[in-house]
Amino acid sequence: MDLRYHTPLDAPALRALGIPAPWGFGLADRVRFGEIDALGHVNNTAYLRWFESFRLPYLQARGITDYGPESPRLVLKRASCDYLAEMFNGMDYVVTGRTRAFRTTSFTMEFAVWLPAPSGARQTAAGEAIIVLLNRDGPGRHPIPAPGRRAFTEIDGALCESP
Repeated sequence: MDLRYHTPLDAPALRALGIPAPWGFGLADRVRFGEIDALGHVNNTAYLRWFESFRLPYLQARGITDYGPESPRLVLKRASCDYLAEMFNGMDYVVTGRTRAFRTTSFTMEFAVWLPAPSGARQTAAGEAIIVLLNRDGPGRHPIPAPGRRAFTEIDGALCESP
């Protein structure tokens, strides 16, 4: 299996790796020794770091931020992870994510971690996060940019929970 590490994977690439719809954006990587705990499997905190590493290119691709000095500040309000199966050193994996719902200044993302296989990937974790956009240089919240709102709706199928 030919994985492109740290390079966004689109829906056709994910399907070729056995990852089902509705996932349409992913990043592949390999478990590193430093992510292993005393019991020999991936430490639970590694998954949250993987979700964070995924969010950066995903939010840029969706038009939420370019991470420049004029971009809104992105604040993680809440994050959770359900661990479904053990993972070990050297395993290839793919993190997928999408926005499930959004409001004016915040959105809810879903994540999954997969062991890819053309015959059908195996999910090892599921996560969720709420992200809030804040004004860069002042108090208050920043509205989600229009291109991002469109991408959330048209690409991810997210529901708008406010006008």
